[in-house]
Amino acid sequence: MLITNTNFRHIIADSRDEMGKAAADMFAAEALKLLQSKDFINVIFAAAPSQNEFLRYLCNTGLDWKRINAFHMDEYIGLPEDAPQRFGNFLKAHLFDKLSFNEIHFMNGNAADLEAECSRYAALLQQQPVDIVCMGIGENGHLAFNDPPVANFRDPYKVKIVELDEACRVQQVNDGCFETIEQVPSHAITLTIPMLLSADYISCVVPGQRKAQAVFNTLHKEMISEYPSTILRSHRHTVLFTDRESSSC
Repeated sequence: MLITNTNFRHIIADSRDEMGKAAADMFAAEALKLLQSKDFINVIFAAAPSQNEFLRYLCNTGLDWKRINAFHMDEYIGLPEDAPQRFGNFLKAHLFDKLSFNEIHFMNGNAADLEAECSRYAALLQQQPVDIVCMGIGENGHLAFNDPPVANFRDPYKVKIVELDEACRVQQVNDGCFETIEQVPSHAITLTIPMLLSADYISCVVPGQRKAQAVFNTLHKEMISEYPSTILRSHRHTVLFTDRESSSC
């Protein structure tokens, strides 16, 4: 296994459920540690079916969520406001409506001026530096919507508009979020890789057989933008949580 940073850990659980619980327990421990020296902490959440078990257990950690500010890491452009596939709506259903956060900051994928929306969200993140990122890895190795064609380890932006790779759009169908690839939006707003890696702690939850190659690449491939998730090995405190299926390669 090619690991370039001793602060990068890989935990393999026997099942998706055990994986989700382990990730939630470690999130709680890291959050409590940060809250010892901070009045509030800022957390970025991914919205994807891969996070379901983690988010479910997170709701039962007993943390003081009134001391936590929430962000999400990406959003489709052009979906109806009430579309369940919108990541803000997904997180409301699975997390935000279940807990009493101090503040919740939503991205607007339907803003009249999308570049201005990127700047607005970047300014929020500048004012409230991220402490924890809760993410997954895409089938093509993407982090947030930083697909291989647009991933930039030295991106000068915090938030940007991207065109989604076909493999990324196919994954949305594989996940059951859309019935056909034609329904999947072609563009999105995403936090960039440097923005995600600015966190003190990254919890990366990656279950399922379809993610096995991406997990293998994360651990073994050269750290280049063709394999975006390999950059996690350079981070000062990342824990990769997988189940037996996603660790099968």
